[in-house]
Amino acid sequence: MENNNSITVDQLLYAYATGYFPMAELDGEIQWYAPDPRAIIPIATYKPAKSLRPVLAKGLFEIRINQAFEAVMRNCAAPRGGDSDTWISEEIIQVYTELHQLGFAHSVEAYIDNTLVGGLYGVQLGAAFFGESMFTHVSNASKVAFHTLIQILQTQGFELLDSQFMNDNVKRYGAIEISRERYETALEAALKTPCTFVLTA
Repeated sequence: MENNNSITVDQLLYAYATGYFPMAELDGEIQWYAPDPRAIIPIATYKPAKSLRPVLAKGLFEIRINQAFEAVMRNCAAPRGGDSDTWISEEIIQVYTELHQLGFAHSVEAYIDNTLVGGLYGVQLGAAFFGESMFTHVSNASKVAFHTLIQILQTQGFELLDSQFMNDNVKRYGAIEISRERYETALEAALKTPCTFVLTA
């Protein structure tokens, strides 16, 4: 797709449906990506790390969905580890928040004493979920949020969890790389399957 300095909800929906996603450069310019190979996380075979199991058993976090979408995005965009660079620009935040209001983007949030301490967000089309970013202010908060995301996807019959680029963070969740052709085939099938993003007890 062509680069441009503005982005609309319609462009965003078309991009995800055709295998692309946007990232903002430091100057705010929007770049569109469709990596080959593509990183995905197999939904059916995910298992929580052994170190996470006692955390889950203790129930340290209250998990909610779609209660603080913009706050999750802004936390994901915040500088971390001394690095002030971010691909989540103000324009990105605004258009994804609009996408959320239309029901196409979701957040999973971890709370302690009603304080948001971790979470993630992504886009949903059909039975595909496109993971975008996560953050944590308390150890294991984002891991528990991700575990909950997987439970939602498994329970509701989602078919594809896109994690875009391979890196150490997604690798620890079981990400694998597949060819762009294989990704587009999986995406096309997932788009035809209706799914609901809901948190069940």
